[in-house]
Amino acid sequence: MRALWLFLTCVAGMGLGIGPAVAAEEVVLPVGGNPAALNFPHFPDAAHAVIWRNWGLVSADDLAGVLGASGDEVRTAAAAMGLPPCDATSDLFRRRGYITLIRRNWHLLPYDQLLELLDMTPQELAYVLREDDFLFVKLGNLKPDCDRVRLVPPTAEVQQAEARIRAILAEHLGETAKVEGEPRFAFVEELSRPERPITEASPERIRQGLRLIYSYFAPYGDPLMHPELDPYPDGLLQRLADLGVNGVWMHVVLRNLAPGGDDFPEFGKGCETRLRNLQALASRAKRHGIGIYLYINEPRAMPHAFFADRPEMAGVKEGEFTAMCTSNPRVQAWLRNSLTHVFREVPDLAGVFTITASENLTNCASHFRRQDCPRCAARTDDEILAEVNRLIEEGVHAGNPEARVIVWDWGWHGHQDASSLIPLLPKSVWLMSVSEWSQPFERGGIRGTVGEYCMSVPGPGPRAVRHWAEARRHGLKTAAKVQFNVTWELSTVPFLPVLDLVAEHCANLNRQDIDGIMLTWTLGGYPSPNLAVASRFAANKEATAEEVLDAVAAERYGSKPAPQVRRAWAAFSRAFQEYPYSGQVVYNGPQHMGPANLLWLQPSGYRATMTGLPYDDLNGWRGPYPEAVFASQWDKLVEGWQRGLDEFRAAEALADQDKRPVLESDLRVAEAAFLHFASVRNQVRFVMLRNAWLGADPDSPAGRDLQSKLLAVVEDELVLAKRLFTLASADSRLGFEASNHYFYVPGDLLEKIVNCEDILSRLGAP
Repeated sequence: MRALWLFLTCVAGMGLGIGPAVAAEEVVLPVGGNPAALNFPHFPDAAHAVIWRNWGLVSADDLAGVLGASGDEVRTAAAAMGLPPCDATSDLFRRRGYITLIRRNWHLLPYDQLLELLDMTPQELAYVLREDDFLFVKLGNLKPDCDRVRLVPPTAEVQQAEARIRAILAEHLGETAKVEGEPRFAFVEELSRPERPITEASPERIRQGLRLIYSYFAPYGDPLMHPELDPYPDGLLQRLADLGVNGVWMHVVLRNLAPGGDDFPEFGKGCETRLRNLQALASRAKRHGIGIYLYINEPRAMPHAFFADRPEMAGVKEGEFTAMCTSNPRVQAWLRNSLTHVFREVPDLAGVFTITASENLTNCASHFRRQDCPRCAARTDDEILAEVNRLIEEGVHAGNPEARVIVWDWGWHGHQDASSLIPLLPKSVWLMSVSEWSQPFERGGIRGTVGEYCMSVPGPGPRAVRHWAEARRHGLKTAAKVQFNVTWELSTVPFLPVLDLVAEHCANLNRQDIDGIMLTWTLGGYPSPNLAVASRFAANKEATAEEVLDAVAAERYGSKPAPQVRRAWAAFSRAFQEYPYSGQVVYNGPQHMGPANLLWLQPSGYRATMTGLPYDDLNGWRGPYPEAVFASQWDKLVEGWQRGLDEFRAAEALADQDKRPVLESDLRVAEAAFLHFASVRNQVRFVMLRNAWLGADPDSPAGRDLQSKLLAVVEDELVLAKRLFTLASADSRLGFEASNHYFYVPGDLLEKIVNCEDILSRLGAP
C-alpha cells in the first residue's frame, strides 16, 4: 500500500495550459485510501484494456510510448481484438476530453503512466483534480493502486482471448463495429458556425432582465489560457441569443486573473493573457446582446505551506488545505482589489455570481467551522458570509458600477431557511435561489423534498419563495436558478423532452415576479426546444402552458405532426414524474453512463462516486428507496417513456421533408434517454439478483431460477448497449456533459457487449 499522498516534484512548464504556471514547487497528487484497482476479466490483460479504452482517443504511437511497445505492436493488438484501423491523434482528447481520459484509465494506469498518456505535468494534473469542478471527489477521493502496465508479446492464451473478443464483435455487429461514425466533438464545430450573418445587437439587451446560461461545451478548469478552445463561439452565441439568452457564465479562479501585489506575489502569473482573452470574448459576446458573467467562489483555500510566512491569514484547515481567512484585512483587500482590477481591465464584463458556502473550502464559515478560526470564532456565519459578498460587491462596483453582482444562497444554513442573512447583504446585489429547493414530492410511497437538479418535480419550492420575498422586502432584485434542459437525473443527452414539466415550472415562476433566471449549471447549455419554451414564457408573463407548447411544437416540427409530438411530450413528462428522485440517486446512480456502465458478476467493492463512477453500488444509488421500490419506479419510468417514444415515432411520418431532420434528431435524443433509463432498470435488477444468487445454492431450484433471471437481464442489457452504440456512433452529443466531458464513447458500448458476453459465459449460458 502506498502512502496517503504521493509526492512528486515538477518544474514549471505549461504544455497543456490547464492550470496556472507558478514557480518550481513540490506538487501533491492525491491518493486517498489507495485500494487495489479493479480487474477487467473480459480483457486478456491490463495492456489490452488500456489499448481498447484509449483507441480512437489517443494515437497508437502515443499509446505505445505509455505501454513500452512499438506503434505496430499496439495496432496489431487492437486489430487482434477486432478494433478498426484508426489514425487518431492525441491532441483533441488531451485538450477537450482530458477528464474522459482520466476517468477511463483511473483503474488501469498509475500516476506516472497516466501523466504520460495525458501529456501533463504533475502540477497540471494536481490542478485539474482539485479545481476542475471537484474532479477528485467525482473519482471517489481515492486513486486505485495500479501496477505499471506493459504490452508484451501475446501468449497462446492471450491470442485465444483476443480472438474471442473479435468473434463477439463480429457476431453482434458485423462490419458495423468498424464503420466510422460521427467524430467525437463534431457538435462543437456545428454549433460554432453561425446560421446567418452576425448583426450588432442593442447594448441594452444585456440589461433587460437576466437569462443566464453556461456553454454546452466550455472547458471548465482554466478556459482563458487557450482561446482556440473557445467556450462561446459566434454560432453558439447566436443560437442562444435567438432563445432569449442575454448572459453566459464561466468558471474562473481569481488568483489567476489578477496580480497579488506585495502580499501575494505568487498570484497572477499569466493574468495578462487571461484578461486579454476575456476582454476579447466579452466584446464579441456583446455584439450578440449577451454579457459575460464570472463565477466567483473565493477566496480559494491554499496548501498549508502557503501560510508559513503569513500565519495571521490562515483560517480553517481541511485536509491538505487552509482557508484564507476573510476576517484578515489583507485578505479582504486582496479579494476586493483583485475584482476591481479585473473589471477595470475588462470593461465589457456584465457581472459575477457568487457562491460562498460551496463544496470548496473558501471562507472560514463556508463549511460551518468558523469556531476553529481564532479571528472568526467570535463572529456569526451570517456576518462572515455577508461580508464576503460585500467585499466582492465593492470590488466589482469599484471597477464597473454598472456590473451586476448576483449572490447565490447555495449552502447557506445548510440549505435551510437563511432569511436572517439576506438583510445583511448590500442593497445593490441580486439574490438568487435554486427554484425547486425544498419542494415536496412522493414517489412509490416515499415522501421527500427536492434538493436541486430536479426537472421531475417543478418548482418553485418554499425555500426559494421565502428567500425571494425577504430579498424584495429589503430592496434586492431576485433570480431563480433552474435546470430546463437536463439535470443530474440524466445529464448525457442534450435535453430531456419533458416539455410539459418545463412549461409548468416556467408558468409557476412567472407568478413569482422574479427579475431573472439562471437556466443551467454546467450541464444543460444546448440550444433546445426546452429553452424555446422558457423564452416564450419570459417574453409573455401571461402565457399559458398549452399555447406555448403548441406554438413550439408547430414551429419546430410543422403543424401536422405537432399534436402527435405534444402527446409524446406529455407522455415523457408523466413518465419522468416517476423518477425516484433523491440527492443520492442523482449524484451516485448509473444513469449518466447507462448501458456503458459495466456489470460485475462479483461485487466490485467500490462505492459509487458523485457523477463519476457508479460501479455496482446499489445501496449507494438508491438513497431512501427500498430496493423493491427503487426497481419498481424505474419500471414505471421506462414503461411510460416507451409510450412517449411510440407517439414520437408516429409523428415522424407526418413531418414535412424540411422538418424531418430536426424531428429525427430529437427522436434520437428521446430514444437515447430511454436506453439510459432502461439500462438503470436492468442494472438495479442485476445487482439484486446477483446478490441473491451468490447467497443461494446454485444447484437448488431457487439458485437455478435466479441464474435464469440473471441471464435474461444480461441479454437485455446487451441489446440496449448495441442500440446505444448505433445511436452514439451517429450523434457525437450523446454521452457528453461539459464538466465531465464524455461519460462514454462508442467504444465503451462495444466493451459492454464484450462484458455481457463474458458474464453470460460465466453464468453458463447455452
